[in-house]
Order: sequence, then C-alpha cells, then structure tokens
Amino acid sequence: IQSRMVLDGIVTVVDAKHVVQHLKEEKPDGVENEAVEQLAFADRILLNKCDLVEEPYLAEVEAEIRQINKVAPIVRTTN
Repeated sequence: IQSRMVLDGIVTVVDAKHVVQHLKEEKPDGVENEAVEQLAFADRILLNKCDLVEEPYLAEVEAEIRQINKVAPIVRTTN
C-alpha cells in the first residue's frame, strides 16, 4: 500500500452536539486533551450531526474550533 498511497492530509470528524464538552474537558497534569490535539493537527474538519443542533450553537462550535485551528476548512455534514 505504501508504494501506491500518499498521506495528503488529516481529516477530523467532529460531533457538533458534543464537541464543546470534550474541548473543555479538564485533564490531569501531563495529559493532553485528545479532542484539542485532533483539531489542532487537522487539515480538513467535518462538522458532523449539524442537524441535531441549532444554527447559533453551530456558530459557537465553529468559533471554538477556529480558536484551535485557524486554517482548516470546516465542512458541515448531517447524520
């Protein structure tokens, strides 16, 4: 596979309804917040389950994501 495939980017799928609680989750000293790390290294972000939350909340979620990753495109998806 390695000879035929190239890693072009990192896609991160984010649950729009629950991501904020994971981003704000307090971790013990020396332990990284995995949700923050995944967003920080993402080249593309799929904001999933957008049909489960209202538009104002989606805007807040995107603002939280932008504080962590200012450049990755965010694509809204449902289901």
